[in-house]
Amino acid sequence: MEQTGEQGDAVVAVGCRRGREWVRVSRGLHRRADAADPRGADLLAWQALLPDGAAFAALTAAERRGWDLPPLPERLPVCVAMPYGATAPVRPGALRVTRHRLVPPHDVRDGVRLTTAAETLLTCAPLLSLLDLVVLVDSALRAKDIELLELHLACRHHRRGVGRLRDAVALADPEAESVMETLLRVLHVVCGIAVETQHTVRDEQGWLVARGDLWLVGTRTLVDFDGAVHADRRQQRKDRRRDRRVSGADWVLNAYTDEDVLRRPVSILREADAVIGRPHEPQRIRAWTALLRESGWTAAGREALARRHGARPQAG
Repeated sequence: MEQTGEQGDAVVAVGCRRGREWVRVSRGLHRRADAADPRGADLLAWQALLPDGAAFAALTAAERRGWDLPPLPERLPVCVAMPYGATAPVRPGALRVTRHRLVPPHDVRDGVRLTTAAETLLTCAPLLSLLDLVVLVDSALRAKDIELLELHLACRHHRRGVGRLRDAVALADPEAESVMETLLRVLHVVCGIAVETQHTVRDEQGWLVARGDLWLVGTRTLVDFDGAVHADRRQQRKDRRRDRRVSGADWVLNAYTDEDVLRRPVSILREADAVIGRPHEPQRIRAWTALLRESGWTAAGREALARRHGARPQAG
């Protein structure tokens, strides 16, 4: 059995051995080695084994949709949703199948059947930690794949993991422009610090002074995440000019790195407490570290995720 691409050439092949121009995806399943989109070709190969009512779901669909993901363990199985009664191929450790009463709602992207954005988040919810799920929800909103109203409607379903999805939606904010901005915001929020995202500061003449990733509400302090782009010398010069404008407008900008967020979060809490005039109580950071410990940003969190996915050391 072969499946062809737009030009009529075979892209995937099922049930026969192939030569060096083919890559083995799983037992009896191959795709072209020179495929322009290797991951897409892998999914087309898997799709050739699936019944018509099946669609890729959970993290497989999220990745294909281009959403930002937390750090993931290696060799996670491909996730598929299909209705009860449909025959599923057996690939232990390589394919994870969830069953549904009805055909899972899905759409097609580049020939690949993906569960809808809402369904993808619903199938991710039982597998991901709360922090990882917030990252996914922020990214789905930022990509305009789903609206808040649709999210709230999805949270009304009676399905496993919906409670966690509800909590993630309550913490979500589509204005976050990166994964680390999401983490920085959640750190402040769970520690009881009110923030507003993408806050713009203007001078008395209305000219733009700066825009901060976060604003500590009620203060004259902005909070920024400094990613790798800020190590560029040209960007550093822009940052210094911005810092002078902020200082001249009688504002303060506190910038943090991923090391601060992931390794030294109590220092962020201490500075925020000082700004808002609240006594510093280091134990407040436990709300953040508990979320972080369960997430993909720790080895323990990744191991837990692999177990929930049914991943095996060697995928067949």
